[in-house]
Amino acid sequence: MPLTLPTLQAAARTVHAVMPPTPQYRWPLLEAAFAGPPGDGTELWLKHENHTPVGAFKIRGGLVYFDRLMASGARPAGVVSATRGNHGQSIAYAAARHGVPALIVVPQGNSREKNAAMRALGAELVAAGEDFQASRGHAQALAEQRGWLMVPSFHPDLVAGVASYALELFAAAPDLHSVYVPIGLGSGACGLIAARDALGLATRIVGVVSTGAPAYALSLACGEAVSHPVTTQLADGMACRTPEPQALAMLQRGLHGVVQVSDDEVAAAMRRLFEATHQVAEGAGAAALAAAWQQRAQLAGQRTALILSGGNVDRDVYAAALSAAP
Repeated sequence: MPLTLPTLQAAARTVHAVMPPTPQYRWPLLEAAFAGPPGDGTELWLKHENHTPVGAFKIRGGLVYFDRLMASGARPAGVVSATRGNHGQSIAYAAARHGVPALIVVPQGNSREKNAAMRALGAELVAAGEDFQASRGHAQALAEQRGWLMVPSFHPDLVAGVASYALELFAAAPDLHSVYVPIGLGSGACGLIAARDALGLATRIVGVVSTGAPAYALSLACGEAVSHPVTTQLADGMACRTPEPQALAMLQRGLHGVVQVSDDEVAAAMRRLFEATHQVAEGAGAAALAAAWQQRAQLAGQRTALILSGGNVDRDVYAAALSAAP
């Protein structure tokens, strides 16, 4: 399905029937850290996807995916999906709204608090596999065993749904020079690209990956999907071992560039966000700030936006990030 402006606007209406638009703010302390000489015109906007009903942007995709699934008349007996957490919360939330059972497969050792959130939303949870890709294989097998629908982690309807945050951002903060966005499997970045292109804007979209999960950066550099082991301990929302071909193709066409950030840089960004805005960001949620901080000299005098994609971080992980030496 082409991601035209009418398609994206219809998806946004589906999302906004359930949740209001999230805010985007300019935080003075954060902006001051990026600014050059007084009056240089630097603007820094933070898009607060940590303010959705599940604390992350993914809910938007789940709402649209299920709305279109039910409209098609193909009501499943149940759904199965794999996740590190935020996609699973999205699927659990949307499935519960339609009275559809949901089984979510997570990797062994997954975030304790994200697991608890998915269970609280009514999902049956299974821990299997050493990483997301292994969990996805197990989820596919369970879907076949039960005769339930396997919900992918990347799909045009998911992209159309998450693009609603981009429409909100571009309307509230027009004439953006750049937007920094984390890349997990790619729906968030692809939603930004789809909205920008549908609106005919020239905004540069900069993807952000972890140095401990560089598969997308490597794949974009060589023009084909390349798998790479995941070692990040903090940015679980970006812990992708193998890129999605559809996402890779869209990112290849639509990104201005990619920045890699280390776990130490992400932890520093989590601290900076708390100190300057008192917002809680998970690792992936702070990654856009970490990347922009790397390139802050290039952003002087520009209007830039950062996607705070989620705030779902375990208490002990967050405490350790905040207490680390600056």
